[in-house]
Amino acid sequence: MKFCKIYKDYMQGQENQLHAVDFKKLKKILKKCREDFESNQEHDGQSCPHHCSVCDGTFFPSLLKDMSAVVGCFNERAQKLLELHLASGFRKYFMWLKGKLQKNHVALIQEGKDLVTYALINSIAVRKILKKYDKIHYSKQGQAFKSKAQSMRIEILQSPWLYELMAFHINLREEKVKSNKAPALLEGCSLNFDDENPSLSCELFDSIKIDIDLTCSICLDTVFDAVSLTCGHIFCHTCACSAASVTIVVGLKAAEPKEKCPLCRKTGVYEGSLHLEELNILLSRSCHEYWEQRLQTERTERIQQVKEHWESQCRSIHGCLDSEALLLIAVI
Repeated sequence: MKFCKIYKDYMQGQENQLHAVDFKKLKKILKKCREDFESNQEHDGQSCPHHCSVCDGTFFPSLLKDMSAVVGCFNERAQKLLELHLASGFRKYFMWLKGKLQKNHVALIQEGKDLVTYALINSIAVRKILKKYDKIHYSKQGQAFKSKAQSMRIEILQSPWLYELMAFHINLREEKVKSNKAPALLEGCSLNFDDENPSLSCELFDSIKIDIDLTCSICLDTVFDAVSLTCGHIFCHTCACSAASVTIVVGLKAAEPKEKCPLCRKTGVYEGSLHLEELNILLSRSCHEYWEQRLQTERTERIQQVKEHWESQCRSIHGCLDSEALLLIAVI
């Protein structure tokens, strides 16, 4: 069965209406382009050019729109699901009262599996349609577009929420081994250690495999208290704060827009940074000794920074009081 049919059947089988890549429409655009140039070739002997104003003017904008919708849909649903899973105590009760917590634990796990599948099958759809474009145009424009999409953060395999869902299923799988009560989980995800370098991988389809390096490129160690910047690169929270020229007391949200990612050098990547809670849970369990050691170091550093922060605040307040006192004396 052709992938186009598989993809169509999959999307139609979803209970909720999810955004999708309009595979059929995009193939029609490419088919018309090929037919037009095959017809012209009979008269002038020219082959299909690398660029086609008609094709490029409809194909790439349509694909860009579809990819943005798919990534937005995936991120929103994954965020809501993980918020429900990580919620505890009064917060979970409050969410239940608001009507958000209507699904049981089994349903949440199934939705997580469905979302990972949704991400991967849409990634395959994008890859196949871009390959078809390059085949028709004898070009590498499709690959260039894919690179552009990655830089624009609309490549679904770069989503930090996908990393979180992968860690979510590995965490639950470990709990299942202990309790023997959890439902069937996603088996394609794993945490690997190659020469002590950790990576998160997922392989659910023969043609798609994700490998996420979990080594912080700043301290060159396993990421601790991991955060993902909006450019998609993952760092230790402390290392990211250092790179952004902020303290861990004020946090990454206080970073100046001009501050750059240490790897890709993009600006404005800190304000929308995301704490990878599920990934941190997974690493704390899998690298327990290392995690405890880093935790002690981080705690000492945090205490020192808090102390320096409050001393600075006190000096600032004391200076203001002195000025006001002098002004009051001058007035009297």
